[in-house]
Amino acid sequence: MDLKDYKNVWVFIETARGEVRNVGLELLNQGRVLAGANNEKLVAVIIGKDLDAAAKTVTAYGADEVILVEGEEYKDYNTDGYTNAMVKLSEKYKPAAILFGGTIQGRDLAPRISCRLKTGCTADCTDLAVNAETGDIEWTRPAFGGSIMATIVCSQTRPQVGTVRPGVFKKAQPDDSKTASIIREEIRTPAEEIRTKLVDFIKSAEEAGVKLEEAEIVVSGGRGLGKPENFAIIKELADVLGGAVGASRAAVDAGWISPLRQVGQTGKTVGPKIYFACGISGAVQHLAGMSSSKIIVAINKDPEAPIFDVADFGVVGDLFEVIPVLIEEFKKIKAS
Repeated sequence: MDLKDYKNVWVFIETARGEVRNVGLELLNQGRVLAGANNEKLVAVIIGKDLDAAAKTVTAYGADEVILVEGEEYKDYNTDGYTNAMVKLSEKYKPAAILFGGTIQGRDLAPRISCRLKTGCTADCTDLAVNAETGDIEWTRPAFGGSIMATIVCSQTRPQVGTVRPGVFKKAQPDDSKTASIIREEIRTPAEEIRTKLVDFIKSAEEAGVKLEEAEIVVSGGRGLGKPENFAIIKELADVLGGAVGASRAAVDAGWISPLRQVGQTGKTVGPKIYFACGISGAVQHLAGMSSSKIIVAINKDPEAPIFDVADFGVVGDLFEVIPVLIEEFKKIKAS
């Protein structure tokens, strides 16, 4: 394998019912940094059906080239068809790196691609950078239960493949005046090779409403809530504000709320306009998942809680007294 034959940074773009998911747009922004460091192109790869609108979206968000693979067999995500298409594209174009979102699709697809191409795959990354001397991507991810951060490089093989946690990078501002080269590839996957078929799509109660990673307001609860039933007050505040419910690892480990709601180094990374930390002490692992929030509001009985060190606004008090007041005041504002 001659590494010099491999060029450009690819971003696998996920779509849901025709719309581009945020994680792909976030990766395009960081992919621009990686590609620029090695004077390479940023390429968006989209697989699906009726993708013209999606191609326009990723162009506005900075892709230099857009590769489209369209077909009825790709209308809904399926492991076999998408793996076949991505492997054939990679063998033809030889990308230096492929970035996937750390999502259900990305976690399913990335290791299969890397295995077929006999290269490495780094999962659940929280940072990406380029080594100035070698040009290799440095993939940073939590290790040993989040107690340390490991930096991994794939120096001997290409493409470099990895998944990146949603929310760790920000989207760029779209520019509709931008243009990109559109490449349409005809890749067929026979029906007999596709072993799974989407019969129906049912959104779970946990996924209903505002997505945690995409919410502009997040209200998170921690151990200070005392018991699972008390998350009702967190949900009520989030509902009034049109936000999403989050939680600390302590609350999740206690079984009070679904792991899908965990914010932190071993959970989800969020960067909302306003982040409410209610009954959360502020462990380093939690701060790693929400420190990029524009405004942090902390509510805690302990005036020495570390969360106050990063908070823009802090209330030392009983959250069961403070939050009901906030709810009533926000209701008045909405009604006026």
